[in-house]
Amino acid sequence: MGSMFRSEEVALVQLFLPTAAAYTCVSRLGELGLVEFRDLNASVSAFQRRFVVDVRRCEELEKTFTFLQEEVRRAGLVLPPPEGRLPAPPPRDLLRIQEETERLAQELRDVRGNQQALRAQLHQLQLHAAVLGQGHGPQLAAAHTDGTSERMPLLQAPGGPHQDLRVKASQPRG
Repeated sequence: MGSMFRSEEVALVQLFLPTAAAYTCVSRLGELGLVEFRDLNASVSAFQRRFVVDVRRCEELEKTFTFLQEEVRRAGLVLPPPEGRLPAPPPRDLLRIQEETERLAQELRDVRGNQQALRAQLHQLQLHAAVLGQGHGPQLAAAHTDGTSERMPLLQAPGGPHQDLRVKASQPRG
């Protein structure tokens, strides 16, 4: 590797590859990490290029992987770094990988949505329990606000399951 002030020797080469072998050759060169590609078709718009569909697929995969990685991080987990260099997947496996990651990402979105809905329901139930607890005095209300509400049944009074529950109605002041 070259020093900070002096670069390594480089050579400009032009490769002509048959279409069938292009993916394999470019992926192997990319795995080496020693190649820089120049765009010889700069005048051609991005929509007119041959491999625009493949590039878009890779961009979508990158977004999905970023989402999954963020969700893993949010869950407090750490992904171990891959051992060595990862080879580029064969083109036939790329579609399977894309479908599987999109399925996992959708599943994770559904789980996150369900989790948020359950948290909202828990909050509502805690509010209802606090209102019901007001009818029994401060003991039941305090029990539901100290963090033990997830373990206690919401409508069971501290005296037992057969104790009568009453809600006090207050007279409106006028």
